[in-house]
Amino acid sequence: MAANRSRADGLRWTARGSELFFGALAALPDDRLDRPTALAGWSGKHLLAHVAANADALVNLAHWARTGEERPMYSSPAQREEDIEAGAKSPASELRAWAVRAAETLDARLAELDERQWRRNVRTAQGRTVTAEEIPWMRAREVMVHAVDLGAGVEFGDLPADFLAALIDDITAKRSAAAEPALTLTATDHGGTWAVISSGEPAQVTGSGDPAQGTGSGDPAQGTGSGEPAVVTGTLAGLAAYLSGRRSDGVTGARGEPAPRLPRWL
Repeated sequence: MAANRSRADGLRWTARGSELFFGALAALPDDRLDRPTALAGWSGKHLLAHVAANADALVNLAHWARTGEERPMYSSPAQREEDIEAGAKSPASELRAWAVRAAETLDARLAELDERQWRRNVRTAQGRTVTAEEIPWMRAREVMVHAVDLGAGVEFGDLPADFLAALIDDITAKRSAAAEPALTLTATDHGGTWAVISSGEPAQVTGSGDPAQGTGSGDPAQGTGSGEPAVVTGTLAGLAAYLSGRRSDGVTGARGEPAPRLPRWL
């Protein structure tokens, strides 16, 4: 399936994702934020600091789009990690306030952009050159997926179906570009089909289903560009969870076996 999301979609999904994320956050007492999440090495405070810092970073891109003055998301990958670690040591009340303030500032800065500014090129933290139209999608992806990662009751099945389809579009494109093992994926409740098209040697798989390493509980996915793709089926929500490295109940191979393990997504 080809990605056909619009700026309006991204803004709508950002708004809904923010509702889900901050609603889930409000349900968590402060002491829960000190506990580990399903993301290896991260507590709830790490996750909250990451989401807050992401909004600040996207404000930098909005400034770039509005003024033409280059302002990268982060000064360096090391700075990004240092900000998260420093934030994780902050009191929960400060982290909550930072996350809300940063999200509100991002919303305000995006609302200031005119049509010409939306079309201005900016650069993502991964080094991709995109137009500012991509900023709402980048934020929607963060708040939607991390609303699930908070572990406060939001599941992939609670996310909008059109967002899930767009997320699968996005991840399969990234995995294809990374020369990962070939897959054909079918959503049993949606009718959608996707492919990860391998164009090189199989990517290295580490871990055993850990979200920060690989995903899936079966054998590592095999195949190169000339091999037959592994067939994977599941619900739309299950496929999105599987491809993004989260727990993916009910996602299986062609004969009902566990879906192949995949390399890390991001």
